[in-house]
This record gives sequence, structure tokens and C-alpha cells, in this order.
Amino acid sequence: MQPPERDYWPTSAWRTARPEAVGMHAEKLGTLDTLLRSGRRHIRGMVVVRKGCIAFEWYGPGWGPEDTHNVASVTKSVISALVGIAIEAGSIRSVDQRVLEFFPEYLPGDGDPQKRTITLRHLITMTAPVAWKTGAWGYEPLNRLRRQPNWVQYGLDLLGRSGERGRFQYSSVCPHLISAILTRTTGLCARAFANERLFRPLGMKEIPDHDMTSFQLDDVFGKNVTGWIKDPGGITTGGWGLTITPRDMARFGFLYLNRGRWDGMQVIPDAWIEESTRQNANGYGYYWWLRGTDATFSYSAAGSGGNLICCVPGKDLVVAIASKVAMRTQDPWLPVEEYVIPATD
Repeated sequence: MQPPERDYWPTSAWRTARPEAVGMHAEKLGTLDTLLRSGRRHIRGMVVVRKGCIAFEWYGPGWGPEDTHNVASVTKSVISALVGIAIEAGSIRSVDQRVLEFFPEYLPGDGDPQKRTITLRHLITMTAPVAWKTGAWGYEPLNRLRRQPNWVQYGLDLLGRSGERGRFQYSSVCPHLISAILTRTTGLCARAFANERLFRPLGMKEIPDHDMTSFQLDDVFGKNVTGWIKDPGGITTGGWGLTITPRDMARFGFLYLNRGRWDGMQVIPDAWIEESTRQNANGYGYYWWLRGTDATFSYSAAGSGGNLICCVPGKDLVVAIASKVAMRTQDPWLPVEEYVIPATD
């Protein structure tokens, strides 16, 4: 679906509008406001953009529009965007390149022929076999990853050793390998590449470099996460670790809603947006979750705790939710599907 023509772009500032002016029901959004104030304490900020304007914005106690949040696995969708930009720039040939082409120094064992056939497409669709068993609650044992001296080497060692290539298997090892590939092909870490080719053109806050002096739980997953964290080798984390504001989350979603175009500039190729969000049997594109059909079809960047950037092209709608990162993830789509989308009817 092609987006409508825009008469402004929120590069420097968002326009706001009364809900009725952009075809939304104020009463239904008022019910959402009551819900957020009373029963969704994990949500720290929420921005609803309809027809290019902020129609609803809410922040929890102690939070505001300029505060950044650890958005967990929403980070993966940003990595996906960077791959599309890198392919367009010629830094990467295509998603069908084999992963080991990017790591010529890595020598897999003779008993692991599958590893040699895994492509970038397998990584970005979560269909690469990874020798990584989830725990009883279904969570990845990322605590094991943070203790490794070389995350990329560890990820390559896990790749292809078990499982079936082409079968969906969610793993944060995959986007971290992609981050390493971006560094090797563009000459910039993912953080710096994003600042230059993605964040700056959209007017998003650029992410400064921060030294990682410790890799304790709070430094990697918790209260000390700041900017965009990196591994011990300086590789920007690909699967999580980005901190941004809800309004910048909405900017990123608005870019996708507009098929990668921003104020006359094609920031991400239109064809990459199409590939990334094309429905399939797994309900998962290039690090985007796919739901619904027709007017309610949506693609979302989703992270632990309820962090979400949801784009609904048929409604000209973007919903950004920043939440407290938690092991037991809240349903991030509930506020969107039960309150926001019905407010557009």
C-alpha cells in the first residue's frame, strides 16, 4: 500500500492534532489513558501518530518526551533497516550472501557442513539453525552470551551445529552477527552507521559512543544500559541494547509507514521495506512481526516488557510504546488492538 502525500515531515518537531481532526475517537483514547494510568504500570511512554500527527501521547510518572528508554529487541528492526541501506550502498551484495563470506578467518569443522551454507537471509528471518536451547520459560540464555570474551566467535560457533536450516528459531545471536557484518562491510559500527544514514536524516537523537567497562547484568540488560551498548570487541549489539525516546521510535515507524521515504529522500529502499514486511508462514519478516489482514495488517518491532513500534499502513497509523524491560513480557499488542485501532473506526 502506497502512503499518502505528506505536507510536512517531523524532522525537527512533530505536529499534534486533536483526535477528531485525524479521524480518531477521543472517547476511546480517553479509555486508553485511564487504562495506562491505572493498570499498565510497565508502560513508561506511548505515542500514537495518525495521518502524520501525534493524536495521543502519554508518559508515566517521572518520564517525558526527551527521556530515552531501553527498547530491547526493537533494536533488531533497526539493524534490519541498516542492512537495507548497506545493500543499496553496495557494501553488501544481497541477503543471499553466505555468512562465512564475511568471516574468511573463521574455519568451521569438517563435521559441520551446514554452517557453510547459511546465508544472511537465514540470519535476518530467524531461520538459521543455532545450537542454543531456550529455558523452561522460553527465554534465550543471554546471560551466557554476555560472559563470553568474543561474542562474534561464540555466535559463529553456535551457528549451524544443530537444528534445521529454514526452520524459524528466534535467536539474538543472529542480529549480533549481522551487526558484525555491517561493521566489516561499511567500516562503521552499527551505531555510527545508524547515526549517519538513518537517525540524522530523520531528526532522531544521535547515539553517542559509551565505553563498556563492565558486562554485568545491569550493564548489558538493566538499569545501566545507555546509548547503544556494544560487546567486548566493540561490535554494537544487534539483538538489543538501543535506547531511544518514544517520539524517535515513532519517527522510525513513520519512515517505514512512508516506504522508506523522508522529506524527498529515500532513506531506505522501497523494495527493502516491501521485502521486510511481506507476510509469510512464520508471521515474521526481516526482524518485523507481522499480524492481521487488509486494513488491520500491521508490522511491528517488538521487545521485552512490551516495547513496540507498530505500523498499520491501512490506517495510516504508527504506535510507539516504551516499557520497562522485564523477563515476563507483557502483551505489547493489547493496547494497540483493543484501544488504538478501534479508535480509528
